[in-house]
Amino acid sequence: MRKNILITGASSGLGKEMARQYAAMGRNLVLCARRRDALQALASELTSQYPDIKVQIRALDVNEHEQVFTVFHSVANEFGKLDRVIVNAGIGKGGSIGKGFFNANRQTAETNFVAALAQCEAAMEIFRQQNDGHLVTISSVSSVRGFRGAFTTYAATKAGLASLTEGIRIDVLHTPISVTTIHPGYIDTEIIDEGTKPPFMVDVQTGCRSIIKAIEKEVDIAYVPFWPWALLRHLLAWLPLGWMRRFS
Repeated sequence: MRKNILITGASSGLGKEMARQYAAMGRNLVLCARRRDALQALASELTSQYPDIKVQIRALDVNEHEQVFTVFHSVANEFGKLDRVIVNAGIGKGGSIGKGFFNANRQTAETNFVAALAQCEAAMEIFRQQNDGHLVTISSVSSVRGFRGAFTTYAATKAGLASLTEGIRIDVLHTPISVTTIHPGYIDTEIIDEGTKPPFMVDVQTGCRSIIKAIEKEVDIAYVPFWPWALLRHLLAWLPLGWMRRFS
């Protein structure tokens, strides 16, 4: 069992709900995000409900790359062993290319890919030293294709993250280190624009149950929830560009 789990982007959305569900499973948690107050409130909630688990918080901006390495290694030293790292921190800012959204698109690219690379590097350093561990990256169903408008850069970063993760998986194939890529479909979190209702969207509790089920199996790749995304991802790959315009 992977007992000691580090989650980035844990102050809201998928990270926060994964923390709640893992706490209920009796796992020790390291919760990382920029907002210390939100992390502290979550840690207090979890330790009051589940007094037998350890919950630590770390204020961490994943775009501060040296800080990522420092935090990850300090946690591994304090816990004695770090069993799983979930690279979850991400944002969805941006707009159509060439319409004045460069700064927002750049922030999304840096946070979702470059900062994710830093997290993967730091986690894999630890796992290689331990000769054991489980790296999990949170990509997206949108990684299957290019998307228009606000999704253009976001989808590209998630495709890059999926490719990066697969490369790591190949690198450590047939070793005690596992590597999983999770591709969530539409899950109702803060990253979904208020007032929009994408197709097949599920609540965050349902979505995270599907995510954790896949993580616990340590599969290579999972599209979640399984229905309908395990099927629709094949359809997305073949849709004409005219149809793709309707998805954003």
